[in-house]
Amino acid sequence: MDYKAEKIDNSNIKISCIIKKSLLDEKLDKLAKQASKTMNIQGFRKGKIPISIVKKTHGKRLQEDASNECIRELYDMVVKGEKLDKDKLTSEPTIPKFDKLKNSDIDIQLDIHLKPTIDTGDYKQYIPELKPTNVATKDIDERLNNLANAKTKPTEIKTKREVKNGDYVLIDFEGFKDGKPFDGGKADNYSLEIGSGSFVSGFEEQIVGMNYDETKDIKVTFPKEYQAKELAGADVLFKVKLNKIQEKKKPKFDDEFAKQILTGDKQATLTKLKDDIQEQIKSENKNKYFMDEIKPKFMKNLIENYSFDVPLNIVNQEVNQLINKKLSAMSEDEIKKLQEDEKFVDNLRDEFKIDATNSVRVTFLIDSIAKKENITVTDEQVNQTIYYEAMMSGQDGNELIKQYDKKGYMPAVKISMIEQKLFTKLFDEKLDDTK
Repeated sequence: MDYKAEKIDNSNIKISCIIKKSLLDEKLDKLAKQASKTMNIQGFRKGKIPISIVKKTHGKRLQEDASNECIRELYDMVVKGEKLDKDKLTSEPTIPKFDKLKNSDIDIQLDIHLKPTIDTGDYKQYIPELKPTNVATKDIDERLNNLANAKTKPTEIKTKREVKNGDYVLIDFEGFKDGKPFDGGKADNYSLEIGSGSFVSGFEEQIVGMNYDETKDIKVTFPKEYQAKELAGADVLFKVKLNKIQEKKKPKFDDEFAKQILTGDKQATLTKLKDDIQEQIKSENKNKYFMDEIKPKFMKNLIENYSFDVPLNIVNQEVNQLINKKLSAMSEDEIKKLQEDEKFVDNLRDEFKIDATNSVRVTFLIDSIAKKENITVTDEQVNQTIYYEAMMSGQDGNELIKQYDKKGYMPAVKISMIEQKLFTKLFDEKLDDTK
C-alpha cells in the first residue's frame, strides 16, 4: 500500500491512501479460507466447505474484516515508516474518510494523534503570590458549638410554651395536593429542628407559635425545580399536629467535654481540642484558598505562557463534553428551537474549541509537571477515596467503585487526585518560601 503523510502539526498527522480492490480481494480470500476450516454449514462436512459458499453466506462480515485488516496494516506501516514512538500515540487512529470508489477501491483517511513533547521549564515562576490563611476565634467557637450540638440530644422542655426558632419539635403531619394525600407526605412523631431549613420553604416558619397538641393547616408551595415532578411548583396543604417541644442544652466547654470529643485521648484538654480545631479549620481554609483562588490563577498563567500542539481527537472529545453539558442545561423547547438552525452544532463547536484546546493543553502540562514532581496516585488510593466519599454520604462503597469503573470515571478521579496533590505540594512550598 502506498500512502501520503501530511504533518498537520507536532501532534497530528493526516494519512491519505487508496486501498486497492486487489488487496481487499486477497484479504477476503484468505479470511474465507480460514473460516471454511472451522465453520459449520448444513449439507457440508466441517473443513470441506467451498470458499464460494463461505463468501456467499458471510460475505458482508468478511468484507468488513478484510477492510479492517488492511487498515491495521496501513496503520502499522505508517507508524514504522514515519518512525513514530508508539508510547506517544494517544489511541487508535480516527477515520474521518472511508469512501468506496466505483472500481471498489477504498479512498481512506487516517488521522494519527500523538501526545505532545513539553519543555516545562521553570513552571514555579507562574505560581501566584500567596498569603497565609488565618483562623478567627469566632470560627473556632462556631465549630465547638457544632460539635456540642452534634453530641447533645434534645430533651423535652420542662415548662410548656409556644414553639420558637431553634426548638426541636415532634410532629405528626400529612400532606394533600388538590385535596388528595400524596406518597411520602405523611409521618408520625417526626423530629424537626425549627430554622434548619430542612423542610419546604415556609413550613418551619408556620410551626413557630404553635402549642402542645395544637393542630394547624400549613400551606406551602414546592419549588419548581423540586425533584419529585408531581410536586414541583405545586401548592400543598399539610395538616400538622404538635406533640412535643424539645431543646438542646449547651454543655459546659471544659476538659471533660474535650474528652468526649477526643475519644481515646485520656490527656485531652479543652486547650488541645481548640488547637486541633484551629489546625483543622486552617487546613480547610488553606485548601479552599488554594483551589478556589490560587489554582485558577496558576492555570491561567500556564495557558498564557505555554504553547504546544495537542491531539485533535482529545480536543474533539472535550468539545463534545462541553456541548453535552450545555445541552443538558437547556429546556426541550430551547433545544428544538436551536435545532432548526442547521449550523447550530457547528457554531457550538467553534464556540467551545478554544476552551477545549486550553483545557487539553493544561491537562498534558499538569501531567508533565506532576511527573517532574514525582506525584503519583495508585489505583488503591483512588478506590479508597471513592469508598470514603460513599461512606460519608451513606452509600455502599464497593458498589460505588463498581459503578465508577463501569462508567469509565476512574481515570478522571485519578487525574483529579493527582492535580489536588500536585497543587497542594507546589502551593505549600511557595507559601513556605514567603514566610
